[in-house]
Amino acid sequence: MENLIIYAMAYCLGAIPFGLILTKKFANINIKNQGSKNIGATNVLRVVKEYNPALAKKLAITTVILDFAKAALPLLVLKFLNYDLNVLWSVAVLAVFGHCYSIYLLFEGGKGVATGAGAMIVLLPLEVVTAFVVWFIVGKIFKISSLASLLALVTFIGSSFIFNYNMEVINTHAPVFIIAFLIFYKHIPNIYRLIFKKECKVI
Repeated sequence: MENLIIYAMAYCLGAIPFGLILTKKFANINIKNQGSKNIGATNVLRVVKEYNPALAKKLAITTVILDFAKAALPLLVLKFLNYDLNVLWSVAVLAVFGHCYSIYLLFEGGKGVATGAGAMIVLLPLEVVTAFVVWFIVGKIFKISSLASLLALVTFIGSSFIFNYNMEVINTHAPVFIIAFLIFYKHIPNIYRLIFKKECKVI
């Protein structure tokens, strides 16, 4: 029962749409109706920038931090309390699932990149750092957020086999693949736009 409560809380916390809340409160904008209609930081930046460029960057950065923290902080607490790694991995998956399919948005949501990174920085920090380097370089060169995120995701999966081939305690890469699948699936529209060279740049 205790674990079920933890899992429910992980999902409900992960499901909080911080990007939507911040833009409604501070910019009086509903990003679900504008831009890519996504609740993530990229759409926050893109949409709010049209009305208030100075505010846009602040809200986008805050969105990233909060989306990251809603997975990282619970996992850090559970890790400090010496919960089993199986529980931690379940919480990680549920936090990302909550972000991607939020109960507060009738099971719509974001793409899971920041929340996934928040979860993985606790469980697989070296892999996240490696993926972040790829994300940063690709983002700087091409200025396409989705491309940077997808290549970082591939890097993360590959590096997880290099640095943690045996996956201590859980002995499987299944949670990594589940999180990766959620992020990849939510990026399918972006992949189509990338193929046909219609994906927007973040400038």
